[in-house]
Amino acid sequence: MKKESDYNASRRKFIQQSGLLIGSGLFAGSLLSNAFAEGLKSHKPKVNAHLWLYASKYPPQWDATPSLEALFADMSYAGIDGVELMESVLRHDDAVKTLNELIKKYNFPVSGSSYGVGMNMWDTDQHQKILDDINVVVPRLSQVGGKTFGISVGEPKGIKTEQQLDAQAVVLKKVLAICKDNGIQPNLHNHTYEVENGMHDLKGTLARIPDAALGPDLNWLIRAGINPIDFINTYGKQIVYLHIRDQYANGTWTEYLGQGVTDFPAIAAALKKQGFKGNAAIELAFPAGFTPVNPLKEDWKMSREYVNKTFGW
Repeated sequence: MKKESDYNASRRKFIQQSGLLIGSGLFAGSLLSNAFAEGLKSHKPKVNAHLWLYASKYPPQWDATPSLEALFADMSYAGIDGVELMESVLRHDDAVKTLNELIKKYNFPVSGSSYGVGMNMWDTDQHQKILDDINVVVPRLSQVGGKTFGISVGEPKGIKTEQQLDAQAVVLKKVLAICKDNGIQPNLHNHTYEVENGMHDLKGTLARIPDAALGPDLNWLIRAGINPIDFINTYGKQIVYLHIRDQYANGTWTEYLGQGVTDFPAIAAALKKQGFKGNAAIELAFPAGFTPVNPLKEDWKMSREYVNKTFGW
């Protein structure tokens, strides 16, 4: 789930971190229910797509509802397996009706949702607001067939204190329980702030919830100075979801996967070595003011084909 501030902040790191992309060949835990664990044994990863490009037109809430018809048409055309929503779509009272009609019309499923815009889990004053919101969006996600929930914990000013990490873990445990009650697989989704400073934020969460499932965004890892191969080798057994995006050597995002210098073959090999059994989402992101060369549906299609060729999914 991407906020404009996340993208703007990350640009400062583009060039210095882009070297991690070139030549990087360089406990599935108790939060998984028995049903999920059984299903993963013979699982072939599905390749979904996150709707950020559509949501990015609607700041500051990033509510892609006006573009739902377009994104269902584009993604279903491209051979994508499902759409990963953002929670803003699910807050509408008619969201379930609208989404189920589109699912039927395009024979194209909702795979899950990301979560966290403006929700600071480290702030105790926001805890009740967050739980009230979760008790709306998670059941609705279940009603439209979604199965995954990528959680961002919120970025403070400065590095989180131990007390803030404690507070974050308290509400996270409740969110994870609500997901489980609704048949949803939660995962911790990172931007840069969770994995900067020696992964202070993420390690702080895992020290308190060691069996939490992970849903890393590989490009944000790179931009935070983390080699994705090292991350996969360290946490591979907890990774249940991935976000995939590409960039050029100068840090500019590409129009579609495969144009840039990200070492996806090495990433694919690392995932295979770890026995990855989760799912993935392509998340395209265009630089400010960028005009794509291709119709968006063709960018999705080429990206989907690249994943199939490179990862075998």
